[in-house]
Amino acid sequence: MKSTRYFAYAACCVFALSLSAHAATTAQAFQLNDLQRVVSLSEPQISPDGKRIAVVVSTPDWKTDKSQQELDLVDVASGVRRALTWKREGLSSPRWSPDGARLAFIAKDAETKEGQLYVMPMDGGDALRITETKRGVDAYSWSPDGKQIAFVSEDEPANAKAIKEHDDAFQVTDNHFLTRATLTPWHLWLVPSAGGTAKQLTRGSYSLQTDQQDNAPVPTWSRDGRSIAFTRFPGAYWGPSFHSVIAAVDAGGGEPHTLVPAEGAVNAMYAPDSDSFAFMRPRNGDQNNGNAVYVTADGNSRDVTEASARNFNSYVWLPHGKALVLAGEDGTHSVLWEQPLTGAAKKLDLGEVEAGADVSVSKTGALAFVGSTTTHPAELYVMDSVSAKPRRLTNLNAFVDNLALGRTESIEWQGSDGFHEDGVLTYPVGYQRGQSYPLALVIHGGPEAASTVKFAALPQLLAAAGFAVFQPNYRGSINLGDAYQHAIFRDTGVGPGKDVMAGVDAVQKLGFVDAQRIGVSGWSYGGYMTTWLTGHYPVWKAAVSGAALTDWVMDYTISYYQTGDTYFFGGSPWTTKDHDIWREQSPIAYAHNVTAPTLIMGDVGDPNVPLVNSYEWYHALRDNGVPVEFYAYPADTHFPKDIVRTTDVYRRWVSWMTQHLQPTH
Repeated sequence: MKSTRYFAYAACCVFALSLSAHAATTAQAFQLNDLQRVVSLSEPQISPDGKRIAVVVSTPDWKTDKSQQELDLVDVASGVRRALTWKREGLSSPRWSPDGARLAFIAKDAETKEGQLYVMPMDGGDALRITETKRGVDAYSWSPDGKQIAFVSEDEPANAKAIKEHDDAFQVTDNHFLTRATLTPWHLWLVPSAGGTAKQLTRGSYSLQTDQQDNAPVPTWSRDGRSIAFTRFPGAYWGPSFHSVIAAVDAGGGEPHTLVPAEGAVNAMYAPDSDSFAFMRPRNGDQNNGNAVYVTADGNSRDVTEASARNFNSYVWLPHGKALVLAGEDGTHSVLWEQPLTGAAKKLDLGEVEAGADVSVSKTGALAFVGSTTTHPAELYVMDSVSAKPRRLTNLNAFVDNLALGRTESIEWQGSDGFHEDGVLTYPVGYQRGQSYPLALVIHGGPEAASTVKFAALPQLLAAAGFAVFQPNYRGSINLGDAYQHAIFRDTGVGPGKDVMAGVDAVQKLGFVDAQRIGVSGWSYGGYMTTWLTGHYPVWKAAVSGAALTDWVMDYTISYYQTGDTYFFGGSPWTTKDHDIWREQSPIAYAHNVTAPTLIMGDVGDPNVPLVNSYEWYHALRDNGVPVEFYAYPADTHFPKDIVRTTDVYRRWVSWMTQHLQPTH
């Protein structure tokens, strides 16, 4: 449950248009008009017998400015793929019944206009809609006998009539400044898997979901089917979500009881055929540490990942319940580990494949996940066991194999404060030893995220335009262990800034960077780092600041984080003890030092990093004579999710760097 000021470049690879005069003449390079061809895969779910995989496939459609989705079934033995759905929108969350005879999924319903739950028989026949909730279905799970499904749905407002008549004032509490109505909590429901009347199981001011999560944590059934465990948040707003616990309710109804009182606990999952269950929590309850995986057995909880002392993004049980598979970043790679209940985790041999965090395991021990390589976008992979090699089942992005790409590799350096650090370097397309090239930094957000060597669109677009591209990791990143991640505590700018600059020095020592043509860019916390660096180091000749946090005090006051930001500083900016540090680590305090021509971009309705941060930065730079342009997108997201606007972001990004750093070939 960390701050999520991040931007996943590979996930936004769905755009069109021509990039620049250079790119237009480089027929073999990766260009903007290739982006609309990149197919995305998500939420792979392997059948219990390990023979089939259901996966959501999204293909960009430039004309409609949407992604065309379908739920596909892939045969593990042959790789043969066939569509299970046709012209459905809002597809997500495929889940097999325990016996593998049926497949459930969420899709937008034409009548209710909300995501509803459907169940499809796998021996033939149409999918049956089994819910008709007015607020839709968020997350769900099958009962062990397959007869019921527990799902999460948002409550309807109790004062709907008054709201309709404009008696709609709401109390400000933990909400962000763009809030227009009081949120209602999400609660747990039960419905027969064959269809029938749904029954609400939980009620109250607490919630099973918050307003700023993509999906609610999935409820999990006990092996006897008598109770359902879930993540219990204090309320519907994300701000106090750090105080979540694990609770359970009887499937027949009644008051919930707490299973795990340790705050920050989320994502419980029972082990196969066992009363033991696992959950995730920041290690030792410290929000500045990585997410650990705990296992509760006989009423006692233990961090089974303690020996690793690093962050894990997700986990899943192996069939025998004696070990788990963990997903996370290790250095500049996205990897999987096998974690026994006692002892150290063992990294799986994935070869050149970078694994996604969404891993599915069959009863046979086969694993399914979406992965990529440095030169190929996401595809569906399967492993027959944790000791097998990954085998690619799809080739939906085969066209990329015929394009000229910039070579991508890891780079390491010794940073300050004793940290051994790393990042990702992508060479210009057509790189020739002995020539000098401009360098463009693309800094990841988060800060709890990491740059890895997996295929990424923006670095390849910059490489196609003639840039060397450097994606540095910095303290606060989740790829080098808890000590590195924790080091951002009360040091959100100075320390990370030194890390990035040490990385720039390491790249320059390779001998091909033109020191007079270096630019810096990033989105979200990458935007924060961009504004911080341009206010403290005079080396930059261009900057792109996307959705940048420039003022910590304002961010705390009006964004949805609430207590989230306080974990970085140890207290509120409105108290005497911590008053100064929030202001000293705000880039806006150093805007008068900036000389780099700066492009600013962001979404008008961004509740994550409110656009007023960018307005401050724009006026500060403009009034000090710095060349600056500011473009705002009429979207209510942290980054534009539609194809057309996203394309425009990338076009402006690369064009700004090209204009001010002038790559030559």
